[in-house]
Amino acid sequence: MEDDYQVIESQRQFTGEVFSVDLDMLRLPDGQTREREVVHHPGAVGIVALTEEEEVLLVSQYRHPAHRFLVEIPAGKLDKGEGPASCAARELKEETGAVPKMWTKIGEFYTTPGYSDERFHLYLATDCEVGASSLDDDEEQGLRVVRMALSEAIQSAREGRFEDGKTIVGILLAALYLEA
Repeated sequence: MEDDYQVIESQRQFTGEVFSVDLDMLRLPDGQTREREVVHHPGAVGIVALTEEEEVLLVSQYRHPAHRFLVEIPAGKLDKGEGPASCAARELKEETGAVPKMWTKIGEFYTTPGYSDERFHLYLATDCEVGASSLDDDEEQGLRVVRMALSEAIQSAREGRFEDGKTIVGILLAALYLEA
Protein backbone atom coordinates (compact mmCIF):
# COMPACT_ATOMS: atom_id res chain seq x y z
CA MET A 1 0.00 0.00 0.00
CA GLU A 2 2.86 2.40 0.78
CA ASP A 3 4.15 1.68 -2.73
CA ASP A 4 1.01 3.39 -4.07
CA TYR A 5 2.37 6.75 -2.86
CA GLN A 6 5.28 7.96 -5.01
CA VAL A 7 7.50 10.99 -4.66
CA ILE A 8 7.82 12.27 -8.22
CA GLU A 9 9.88 15.35 -7.39
CA SER A 10 11.69 16.68 -4.32
CA GLN A 11 13.28 20.10 -3.89
CA ARG A 12 15.37 21.16 -0.92
CA GLN A 13 13.91 24.40 0.44
CA PHE A 14 16.07 24.93 3.52
CA THR A 15 19.13 23.44 5.18
CA GLY A 16 19.86 24.43 8.76
CA GLU A 17 21.98 23.27 11.65
CA VAL A 18 19.24 21.10 13.18
CA PHE A 19 16.98 20.12 10.27
CA SER A 20 16.27 20.53 6.56
CA VAL A 21 13.01 21.06 4.69
CA ASP A 22 12.02 19.52 1.35
CA LEU A 23 9.03 20.27 -0.83
CA ASP A 24 7.90 16.95 -2.30
CA MET A 25 5.46 16.37 -5.12
CA LEU A 26 3.59 13.19 -4.19
CA ARG A 27 1.52 11.03 -6.55
CA LEU A 28 -1.45 9.54 -4.68
CA PRO A 29 -2.92 6.07 -5.40
CA ASP A 30 -5.70 7.60 -7.52
CA GLY A 31 -3.14 9.43 -9.70
CA GLN A 32 -3.67 12.90 -8.25
CA THR A 33 -0.64 14.89 -7.10
CA ARG A 34 -0.15 16.87 -3.91
CA GLU A 35 2.65 18.95 -2.47
CA ARG A 36 4.00 17.93 0.92
CA GLU A 37 6.46 19.87 3.06
CA VAL A 38 8.78 17.47 4.88
CA VAL A 39 11.06 18.36 7.77
CA HIS A 40 14.06 16.00 7.92
CA HIS A 41 15.51 15.62 11.40
CA PRO A 42 18.32 13.27 12.53
CA GLY A 43 16.29 12.00 15.50
CA ALA A 44 16.41 12.68 19.21
CA VAL A 45 16.32 11.09 22.64
CA GLY A 46 14.62 11.84 25.92
CA ILE A 47 15.43 10.44 29.32
CA VAL A 48 13.22 9.91 32.36
CA ALA A 49 15.96 9.92 34.98
CA LEU A 50 15.21 8.67 38.50
CA THR A 51 17.42 9.11 41.53
CA GLU A 52 17.67 6.47 44.25
CA GLU A 53 15.19 8.65 46.21
CA GLU A 54 12.63 8.24 43.37
CA GLU A 55 12.96 11.83 42.23
CA VAL A 56 12.69 12.62 38.53
CA LEU A 57 15.46 14.85 37.17
CA LEU A 58 13.91 17.44 34.88
CA VAL A 59 15.34 20.56 33.28
CA SER A 60 13.85 24.01 33.00
CA GLN A 61 15.04 25.84 29.91
CA TYR A 62 13.99 28.68 27.66
CA ARG A 63 12.24 27.51 24.49
CA HIS A 64 12.09 30.34 22.02
CA PRO A 65 9.15 29.07 19.92
CA ALA A 66 7.06 28.91 23.13
CA HIS A 67 8.52 32.25 24.35
CA ARG A 68 9.00 30.94 27.86
CA PHE A 69 10.76 28.44 30.08
CA LEU A 70 9.40 24.89 29.97
CA VAL A 71 10.06 22.03 32.38
CA GLU A 72 11.06 18.94 30.42
CA ILE A 73 12.82 15.61 30.66
CA PRO A 74 16.50 15.86 29.59
CA ALA A 75 16.69 15.41 25.84
CA GLY A 76 18.78 16.09 22.78
CA LYS A 77 19.40 15.60 19.10
CA LEU A 78 21.37 12.69 17.73
CA ASP A 79 24.75 13.72 16.36
CA LYS A 80 25.81 12.35 12.97
CA GLY A 81 26.67 8.65 13.34
CA GLU A 82 25.61 8.56 17.00
CA GLY A 83 23.29 5.84 18.28
CA PRO A 84 20.32 6.64 20.51
CA ALA A 85 21.75 4.95 23.63
CA SER A 86 25.03 6.86 23.37
CA CYS A 87 23.16 10.10 22.79
CA ALA A 88 20.96 9.47 25.84
CA ALA A 89 23.99 8.90 28.10
CA ARG A 90 25.72 12.01 26.73
CA GLU A 91 22.67 14.27 27.06
CA LEU A 92 21.78 13.09 30.58
CA LYS A 93 25.33 13.69 31.81
CA GLU A 94 25.62 17.07 30.05
CA GLU A 95 22.30 18.46 31.24
CA THR A 96 22.00 17.02 34.75
CA GLY A 97 25.36 15.53 35.68
CA ALA A 98 23.58 12.23 36.32
CA VAL A 99 24.98 8.78 35.67
CA PRO A 100 22.47 5.92 36.09
CA LYS A 101 23.14 2.37 37.20
CA MET A 102 20.57 1.01 34.74
CA TRP A 103 19.16 1.99 31.33
CA THR A 104 15.94 0.74 29.77
CA LYS A 105 14.51 1.79 26.42
CA ILE A 106 10.79 2.41 27.01
CA GLY A 107 9.61 3.79 23.67
CA GLU A 108 10.26 5.03 20.17
CA PHE A 109 7.93 7.09 18.00
CA TYR A 110 7.55 9.74 15.31
CA THR A 111 7.13 13.14 16.96
CA THR A 112 4.98 14.76 14.26
CA PRO A 113 4.54 12.40 11.30
CA GLY A 114 2.26 14.83 9.49
CA TYR A 115 5.29 16.84 8.42
CA SER A 116 8.48 15.43 9.97
CA ASP A 117 10.51 12.20 9.83
CA GLU A 118 11.96 12.76 13.33
CA ARG A 119 12.13 9.55 15.39
CA PHE A 120 12.23 10.02 19.15
CA HIS A 121 13.77 7.43 21.47
CA LEU A 122 12.72 7.34 25.14
CA TYR A 123 14.83 5.87 27.91
CA LEU A 124 14.34 5.23 31.61
CA ALA A 125 17.51 5.78 33.63
CA THR A 126 17.33 4.47 37.20
CA ASP A 127 19.37 4.81 40.38
CA CYS A 128 21.03 7.97 39.07
CA GLU A 129 23.96 9.44 40.92
CA VAL A 130 24.11 13.17 40.26
CA GLY A 131 27.41 14.96 39.74
CA ALA A 132 28.49 18.05 37.86
CA SER A 133 26.84 18.86 34.53
CA SER A 134 28.69 20.02 31.41
CA LEU A 135 26.25 22.24 29.54
CA ASP A 136 26.58 23.47 25.97
CA ASP A 137 27.23 27.20 25.55
CA ASP A 138 23.60 28.03 24.76
CA GLU A 139 22.33 25.89 27.65
CA GLU A 140 24.52 27.64 30.23
CA GLN A 141 22.39 30.75 29.81
CA GLY A 142 19.37 29.37 31.61
CA LEU A 143 19.08 25.61 31.93
CA ARG A 144 18.55 24.45 35.48
CA VAL A 145 17.87 21.04 36.97
CA VAL A 146 14.51 20.53 38.68
CA ARG A 147 13.96 17.59 41.01
CA MET A 148 10.41 16.33 41.44
CA ALA A 149 9.01 13.31 43.25
CA LEU A 150 8.02 10.64 40.75
CA SER A 151 4.45 10.62 42.08
CA GLU A 152 4.20 14.40 41.57
CA ALA A 153 5.61 14.13 38.03
CA ILE A 154 3.04 11.45 37.15
CA GLN A 155 0.24 13.59 38.57
CA SER A 156 1.56 16.65 36.69
CA ALA A 157 1.55 14.68 33.43
CA ARG A 158 -2.00 13.44 34.05
CA GLU A 159 -3.28 16.93 34.88
CA GLY A 160 -1.66 18.67 31.92
CA ARG A 161 0.82 20.72 33.96
CA PHE A 162 3.65 19.77 31.58
CA GLU A 163 3.41 21.52 28.21
CA ASP A 164 6.02 19.40 26.44
CA GLY A 165 4.87 16.25 24.62
CA LYS A 166 8.01 14.17 25.12
CA THR A 167 7.86 14.86 28.85
CA ILE A 168 4.22 13.81 29.15
CA VAL A 169 4.79 10.64 27.11
CA GLY A 170 8.06 9.83 28.86
CA ILE A 171 6.71 10.20 32.40
CA LEU A 172 3.57 8.17 31.67
CA LEU A 173 5.44 5.40 29.83
CA ALA A 174 7.98 5.24 32.67
CA ALA A 175 5.13 4.95 35.19
CA LEU A 176 3.60 2.08 33.20
CA TYR A 177 6.96 0.36 32.91
CA LEU A 178 7.66 0.69 36.64
CA GLU A 179 4.18 -0.66 37.53
CA ALA A 180 4.71 -3.83 35.47
